[in-house]
Amino acid sequence: MRLARIATAAGPRPVCLHDGRWHEVADPFADTPAFTGPAHDPGTVQLLAPAEPRVVLGMAHNGAPGDRELPPQAFMKSPRTVVGPDHPIVVDEGLGQVNVEGELAVVIRRTCRRLRPEDVPSAILGYTIGNDVTAVEQIALDDKLTQAKHGDGFTPLGPWIETDLDPGDVPIAVRVDGVTVAEASTRQLAWNVTEQLVHLTRYLTLGPGDVVLTGCPFTFAPVEPGDRAEITLDGIGTLSNPVRAL
Repeated sequence: MRLARIATAAGPRPVCLHDGRWHEVADPFADTPAFTGPAHDPGTVQLLAPAEPRVVLGMAHNGAPGDRELPPQAFMKSPRTVVGPDHPIVVDEGLGQVNVEGELAVVIRRTCRRLRPEDVPSAILGYTIGNDVTAVEQIALDDKLTQAKHGDGFTPLGPWIETDLDPGDVPIAVRVDGVTVAEASTRQLAWNVTEQLVHLTRYLTLGPGDVVLTGCPFTFAPVEPGDRAEITLDGIGTLSNPVRAL
């Protein structure tokens, strides 16, 4: 099942793709979302970020199998950094090098705490594409990552949520201005999705719509204003965002 959020004259609406059209639904977190409103042709709607998280977490040092030598850790990103497809990544002057990072993003279905491995599938609504934009030169200046991770548009998500996806081996491709600059797979991550959610919910509660960026297996590339970043994950689609100066 494919879920999304669209802009309408009445405000943002959750939708489900059925028979080639986006149908408005009452509760996208339901096992079988009920159609409650009009249907929209895909070419006529603006897609928004498919989730409205209260919590956004990114897994640190989770880009290669060797990272298992380090403990699993995560950083937080402000939900205000979340934008949807075609919304700009805004680069402030003086940040230094800014990278886009293509990642598989997990969207949480229900309130969860202290998950066991067998609990994880029922806690996941689905998967979308995440772009963990990072001002890499700011990391050395601020180990809390506020300066590096929290710029406007620094967490593009989209274009939609796929509920039926095996996260274990999802190819990822990153393109800048149409040129492929990085390719890898989620199988290269040190900590898989189940391990990540078990670890994270040991320390905090996650709830419906919250997002976990699962890690960057060398799927990063520098960008600058005027570029367009495109991230493709097999089984989901392509997330595309322009890069602009403030």
